[in-house]
Amino acid sequence: MAGNESTTRDELTLRQREILRTLIQSYVDTAAPIGSHTIQKLSALDVSSATIRNELAALEELGYLEQPHTSAGRIPTVKGYRCFVEQLMQQVELPVVEQRMINHQFHQLRPAWDQWMRLTAAVLAHKSEAAGLVTPPRAFNSRLKHLETISIRDTVCLLIVVLQDGNVRQEMLVTESAVDQDTLSRISNKLNALLRNRSVREIESSTNPEVTGLQDLERDVLQHVIYLMQQADQRTLREIYRDGLDNVLRQPEFVDSDKFRQIVELLEHRTFLEEVLPRILNASGVQIIIGGEGGHEAIEDVAFVLSPYGIKGQASGVLGVMGPTRMQYARAISAVQYIARLMDNLMAEMYATNT
Repeated sequence: MAGNESTTRDELTLRQREILRTLIQSYVDTAAPIGSHTIQKLSALDVSSATIRNELAALEELGYLEQPHTSAGRIPTVKGYRCFVEQLMQQVELPVVEQRMINHQFHQLRPAWDQWMRLTAAVLAHKSEAAGLVTPPRAFNSRLKHLETISIRDTVCLLIVVLQDGNVRQEMLVTESAVDQDTLSRISNKLNALLRNRSVREIESSTNPEVTGLQDLERDVLQHVIYLMQQADQRTLREIYRDGLDNVLRQPEFVDSDKFRQIVELLEHRTFLEEVLPRILNASGVQIIIGGEGGHEAIEDVAFVLSPYGIKGQASGVLGVMGPTRMQYARAISAVQYIARLMDNLMAEMYATNT
């Protein structure tokens, strides 16, 4: 996700690019301002410290660096990080042995969304050393997998609706007269045969005489099925699984109590996440939000690496990591990319099995 502080290759010389890359990599490791002597020692440049100091001043003037104190070294700005992520950072893949281990962990679980979500958040947190986040897949046009009506008392039954994305909805129904379980089972079987794999729109627009000619109780059950499916389609992204918040809070950036509180509130109140995550659903590939990009000053010390996952047009969610702007971006991006692909495949397998 491009920020407001976009950069161009032509703005920086090759030497400036090498200095900026070296400084950011060193700052990510140490969390301490970086001076010219450190860059001279770590970079491949054969130039004096004085030359590097001049280039650091130029980079600061261009907005890529800032100096926290007059006598201190420099640290990256949001613009500096954006340039690093888009132009200077070396792309990496998760090692094959780690990919195999993660893949094995997921396939050891039974196909249950709650378990998959918890494992996704935990693996992302562990591999990125940041906080892992994931929302359950949301079907924008829920499709019916199965429904069941179960007798509770003479005039009370439980309607259970299972959707293709694994979402389960249920509701108590009160009938005008006593209904036995055999009748309820017959209605369930009939509606399953007529409605399986259909969306609300397809059900409501059906001209099938068997659908339009349902009997009173059958029609009543159908209307409740439609209502529950509509509820599912109107869900927000409020449900967020997370893991590894302690990875973020123990970073030196958040020793300050106010910044510590901001991070906790960011996840607890979720206003920012509820605004951003829907946009990620419509994006393609990994999206990166750094600091206050997009007018979000409250997260100036935080970065997100996020990706949509799932099956476009059917069901999708968002997964990723949250960490300090001084995060290991290459590592985070490789973890997010791999797990998003893995979740794509798992969902494709589930949908293929259900159809």
